[in-house]
Amino acid sequence: MENSIQDRFFNFVDIIIRVPPLFVIDELLKIEFKLSQETVRSYAYKIFYLQNILKFLCCTLGCFAAICTFMLWTKHLIIVHLYLISMGAIILSNWSNTSTMKAIIVYVTTHESRTSILDDILSFDIDTILNEGPGFLMIQNYILQCILASIFCYTHQASKHPMLQKFLVLSFVAPSFLSIYPLPTQVLNYAPVFAALLPMAVCNFVFWSNGVSILKTIYMVCQHAHTFIDDYGLSALAETEWIRLNVPCVLRTFWLLRAGRQVIQILANEYNEESFTYFMMIKSLLVNGCDTLTALLGMTSIISYISYYIGRFFQWVLLTEDEGENSIGTASAILFYMLALQTGLTSLDEESRLTRLCRNLSLLMIAILHFVHNIVNPLLMSLSASRNPALHRHIRALAVCAFLILFPISLLIYLWSNYTLCTWLLAATIFNIEVVVKMLVSLAIYSLFLVDAYRSAFWEQLDDFVYIIRSFGNTVEFAFGIILFFNGFWILVFESGGGIRAIMMCIHAYLNIWCEAKAGWRVFMKRRTAVNKINSLPEAKAEQLRRLDDVCAICYQELHSAKITRCNHFFHGDCLRKWLYVQDRCPLCHDILYKVENVQNKETAVQQMNESR
Repeated sequence: MENSIQDRFFNFVDIIIRVPPLFVIDELLKIEFKLSQETVRSYAYKIFYLQNILKFLCCTLGCFAAICTFMLWTKHLIIVHLYLISMGAIILSNWSNTSTMKAIIVYVTTHESRTSILDDILSFDIDTILNEGPGFLMIQNYILQCILASIFCYTHQASKHPMLQKFLVLSFVAPSFLSIYPLPTQVLNYAPVFAALLPMAVCNFVFWSNGVSILKTIYMVCQHAHTFIDDYGLSALAETEWIRLNVPCVLRTFWLLRAGRQVIQILANEYNEESFTYFMMIKSLLVNGCDTLTALLGMTSIISYISYYIGRFFQWVLLTEDEGENSIGTASAILFYMLALQTGLTSLDEESRLTRLCRNLSLLMIAILHFVHNIVNPLLMSLSASRNPALHRHIRALAVCAFLILFPISLLIYLWSNYTLCTWLLAATIFNIEVVVKMLVSLAIYSLFLVDAYRSAFWEQLDDFVYIIRSFGNTVEFAFGIILFFNGFWILVFESGGGIRAIMMCIHAYLNIWCEAKAGWRVFMKRRTAVNKINSLPEAKAEQLRRLDDVCAICYQELHSAKITRCNHFFHGDCLRKWLYVQDRCPLCHDILYKVENVQNKETAVQQMNESR
């Protein structure tokens, strides 16, 4: 138990320390590089152009450094964070000392009777020190400097020599002591700068002294990655690093912290205004939650997390634990991110972004219904074909089927009642109808299998009925795929073109149209060939079946009717046809079942030879 809690704690710490680089990347991506028309027309165009180039290079370098920091091993990342904390302590210390010194200089110059705060201290004028003078500010600065000195002494990576530690503490608090005495204004002005020299020297020494080890670490990492790729491949390396970095959890944490910061800003600025509503706050979170690529990745991770548990919920309802369907979260994340890139979500204005985001989420919701159908369909087939007597499992499966029919129909009614016809509405309608058709096909096949399971006699026409129903469903899906292709082509040409959309259309045309058409035609030709082969075989007579008094060697059912093969074996015609889908040899003696084509070819060859003579 203790080890589990400790592992969770370290895992949480590892996630938290990887979030700051994402915030750095997020802020860098918000920087714009646009030039106004006035700037373009002015003589300073080249200067602004060079400034934008330098800004772009700095942002690129910053993003690269943040990505490299994000990918560090935990022990190295902790060292980097300690170094950054020590640098932050120096910066905050200098800012606090500078502000305190400015306040003291203003106080001394405005009160000619006072040469320094020491006069007030020696005269025990406490009210003047705390109320009129900067005494309270000085006390605050002294306490803050002590805290910052402790932090710096603990986090700097140099040797913790006692004398060095004492000098570091003294350098932090020195300006607070110097501000009491009647020193010249220039000394007070430069005191914070001189106080920061020793801590900065320590930080610089740490950085440059570890430069060689940093280069060695980078070289070892590159060598390890090269060896890993040679041994296992690039995909294995990517998968390993994905797991090591715990990317989905880091992205979720980043997006939640980012959203939390926005909530605090909204509540602090607009909570007391009359126009404030929680709906407006949620709308603002959705709009600003996908304005950069990093924010979009974080939102994708959140959606993947929700989709995963939706899949788990339906698995719990269906009492199934098929681990293969746990990829519903991954598939939903890929689909949402591709939709976002395809529609250019991050580059839209706020109103257009909200509209497009809602449309993408609606398409994702319909896609989740397809994933749920992929969970319930094999369960329906297994329940019906195996004569499963557990009535509650049938009821649960049929309840999910009813949901997959009623919910898309309700969604269709809502969409067509509130929106006018457009390409998005057409795509959403097709996807909804496709879910309903697939569900009706599954229910029809489930009913046929259920009837066949409780029949006493062998049902030879079952395979034909199943083939007809599945062919109908596949034909509808194929037709919808063609419609969606032309719908996407219209969007690409007349609405919003883009390379990603064109690539996705090519993938859709290849996988959902070309490959499906080839597979369907292959199945049709196999079935047609098998039917022709079966029809060429002789039908067994009743007397032959009575004398044989045996069962079909394929299905082990009684032979009320049968086909006789060339090797004189008896099988059900329907069973033999299914067998011919796989191979052309007899299930018993492995002889070739169908030799008519070969005999015809031989006869044709002999006839041609006679004619040539």
